[in-house]
Amino acid sequence: MSLAQKTTVGILWNFAEQLSKRGIGIVVTLLLARFLAPDDYGLVAMMAVFLAIADSIMDLGFNQALIRKKDATDSDFSTAFYTNLALGGLSYVLLFLSAPFIAVFYEEPRLTILVRVVGVVILINSFQIVQSAILSRNLNFKAQLKAAVPATFISGLFAVIMAYAGFGVWALIAQMIISSLVLTIFLWSMDIWRPIFVFNKESLTEMFGFGSKLFLSGLLDTIFRNIYVVVIAKLFTVTIAGHYFFASKIRDLILNQLVNSIQTVTYPALATLQEDDIRLKAGYRKIIQVTTFGLFPVMAIIAALAEPFFTVFLNEQWLPAVPYLQLMCIAGIMQPLHSINLNILKVKGRSDLFLYLEIVKKSIIMVILLFSIQFGVIGILIGQIISSVLSYLPNSYYSGQLINYPAREQIRDFSPGLLLSGVIGILIYFAEKISPLPALIELVFFGIIGFGIYLMASYAFKLEALKFAKQLVNDKLRRNA
Repeated sequence: MSLAQKTTVGILWNFAEQLSKRGIGIVVTLLLARFLAPDDYGLVAMMAVFLAIADSIMDLGFNQALIRKKDATDSDFSTAFYTNLALGGLSYVLLFLSAPFIAVFYEEPRLTILVRVVGVVILINSFQIVQSAILSRNLNFKAQLKAAVPATFISGLFAVIMAYAGFGVWALIAQMIISSLVLTIFLWSMDIWRPIFVFNKESLTEMFGFGSKLFLSGLLDTIFRNIYVVVIAKLFTVTIAGHYFFASKIRDLILNQLVNSIQTVTYPALATLQEDDIRLKAGYRKIIQVTTFGLFPVMAIIAALAEPFFTVFLNEQWLPAVPYLQLMCIAGIMQPLHSINLNILKVKGRSDLFLYLEIVKKSIIMVILLFSIQFGVIGILIGQIISSVLSYLPNSYYSGQLINYPAREQIRDFSPGLLLSGVIGILIYFAEKISPLPALIELVFFGIIGFGIYLMASYAFKLEALKFAKQLVNDKLRRNA
């Protein structure tokens, strides 16, 4: 099996992990929405950016540094492990001390105790970094699936029981803590690696040199990825923030799991080819074709059928989130392309360019956000679409410079699927608006019709991505025969 095929199969395994985890998660989310109010999700949304920042500080880019390091030893792993534990403790202390100020900022006293309790997740996560890095280095995403699924199921079960019993926002807090704890226990029970009593300062310096730039890039990305919900929660209401946050959770069922799969798999797999630009380009070209071929129609159809989806699975208090989800799906279409182009920089060891690009893109986002605030939440979401499109230009520029895969070639590879998905999504949206069918029938009927037309049109137009996807399936079947 070629590296490109191995990488794509790895993406599928990682996607299965994310789908299983988030698939259970979405069922849990829909059940929780039956018992919780938008305000409960709004409180979690208010804490999200601060938890994400603390998690970034705890990691400090060591996970990526370990994956990229060709000759990583037990000394390197142990050094990273002890460093992450120390940083996890520091992150929790900072969260604990900041909790009252976070509560004052949002004028929401309940946040003090909520932040201090949920911050325990950071301490637990610090035990996962090295274990996850080793599994990723070995492209062993099947093992990660075995750990992630029970963690998601057990934590979800506890959360639903607590929500039904009337614990409100504490059900969501318990879900986060239990999920992290169970995942950590399963990872360590696999006997992947055990630390030794060694701390190598030279190894620390080397990993920090590479990882610190990715940390700063990731920190910027974390802040700006959550800046929207911070602004919405501050300027509007807890309920609106809850609607926004809930819509983002639904959107992330597909989007984030695919983006995470791309980042997690392509980086360690193609890092082995960091000196071979021709094979790197060939590998990334196929990855772009297959991932966008699968993502584009899914996001288009979810956006088109958002209203019947909410009608079937949720009650009326969540209907204001429908337009939020629709615009989020449109904004998220470019996310895999951002991920792939940024991974090229990491594979090439250019974390300096990675940081530079983040600064450029975040400047664009901030300008657009400041302008769009005056138009309310819908204006902010439209601004996200514009920001995502504009950010693709600097992201793809260095791909052309480093591996000779410029934006014009990338656009040629993904534009057929994008145009086809857009047309199908628009047709389904208007067909659903005039349809007299019940919401459940609309959801099933138009969903099947949409994907069916997409596949038939892809075959008729002989899209290269479809051919490559069929080749992967056939190879998989032959190996299992």
